[in-house]
Amino acid sequence: MKLPPCYIGLEEARQVLAEIGIDLNPRQMKRAADRDAKGNRKLPFFVDPVEGTLKIEKNTLVAVYSDLQNKAMGDFNNNC
Repeated sequence: MKLPPCYIGLEEARQVLAEIGIDLNPRQMKRAADRDAKGNRKLPFFVDPVEGTLKIEKNTLVAVYSDLQNKAMGDFNNNC
């Protein structure tokens, strides 16, 4: 059975990342969530239409890091 999505804010996202060993300070987390000059975000945050705050789905946040690590392992194994 699939669990319903769990949307979290910046501070909660920072705590989730800390639990998996990625320690960011609040400024770094905000920077990852803010849009750059081209309008892109480093992480898939969105503005909650009710609260007007940035949110991200918890499992998506963890999946982004897992996917990047898997890609790095694949690249590493291809170079051996």
